[in-house]
Amino acid sequence: MMNYEKIRENMSIKNNYLGPNACLDSEAYRFENVIDNDFRTPFYRDSDRIVYSLSYTRYMDKTQVFSFNENDNISKRMTHVQMVSKIARTIGRALRLNEDLIEAAALGHDLGHVPFGHAGERILNEISLEYGEGYFNHNIQSVRTLMILENNGLGSNITLQVLDAIMCHNGELELQEYRPRKKTKEEFLAEYESTYNDANVVKTLVPMTLEGCVVRVSDIIAYIGRDIEDAVRMGVISENEIPSEISSVLGTTNREIINTINVDLITNSIDKDYICMSDEVFNAIKKLKAFNYEHIYSKSNTKEMLDLYEDMFRKVFKHCLNDIKTDNRDGHIFTIFLNDMDEDYLNNTTDERKVIDYIAGMTDDFIVSEYNSIVD
Repeated sequence: MMNYEKIRENMSIKNNYLGPNACLDSEAYRFENVIDNDFRTPFYRDSDRIVYSLSYTRYMDKTQVFSFNENDNISKRMTHVQMVSKIARTIGRALRLNEDLIEAAALGHDLGHVPFGHAGERILNEISLEYGEGYFNHNIQSVRTLMILENNGLGSNITLQVLDAIMCHNGELELQEYRPRKKTKEEFLAEYESTYNDANVVKTLVPMTLEGCVVRVSDIIAYIGRDIEDAVRMGVISENEIPSEISSVLGTTNREIINTINVDLITNSIDKDYICMSDEVFNAIKKLKAFNYEHIYSKSNTKEMLDLYEDMFRKVFKHCLNDIKTDNRDGHIFTIFLNDMDEDYLNNTTDERKVIDYIAGMTDDFIVSEYNSIVD
């Protein structure tokens, strides 16, 4: 018979080496109490639940930056989250933080990303507002996916600390210092709910753990250099276009950029209850991010592609909503999504939100397929 206590002891031995500012396994909180007959530590278990989820599997066909390309070396969302995890765990280990919490949050942080990346997110946000469902943000949808949608509408019962790190991961907002802010489960839920009604809330979210802060900054580190390499492969820019005032500080390759930022961040954060970067590196990151927006992200989709995405999202949304309103049980939103969902989800979710959940979970190829089935 398995000796759970001995295995638990072995799995938990890492806690003896965590620093004073780390989140301990003993602090892990779940919204639903469960009989604990599992030898895995709580955040380790969260990583497993995320990796084995259906929404994680769909990462493999979701856009990072470039859609509809035939180059197999261009990053997908799956590649990005794994890079975030690796970078964050490197920083976390150097700072003696809880790597299990870091890994779970990093792997789950983009589960709510929609087809075609941020371009698709902007369109779904517009639709959500038009139909009275509030603001749509992929980080909030990631939390919703784990709290509600996974396991056929029952949720995955992920710990508060991991959900909070995912909610607060916003990699679009760079900071020089990341200071965690303690919060209760009630405060977390209040922040989560308020993001649907106030567009500014999502810009002010702060993680409750230092591990969450590490994941947040690692999101930026993971994409800022890799997106350049992808853009070079796509012929959008050339490596020598990066201004020397940036490359002289951070380097030009993804490897150099990651290493420079990691070393600077770790050096400036050791033995502190917050993480921070030097002025030189932080200013270079801001300039590089601005360069990427001007020379990469603004050119990643043509106007024709953006118009096509808009048509896709709107036609698929209206078609699915009509299937629900007319109770068309042969419609894909029923046969693929709703027929397997828990009664509580079906009874307590608006028809519009059901369609938003359905579309947000789609891969690039799937929404194209749904669109083609409608317009053909």
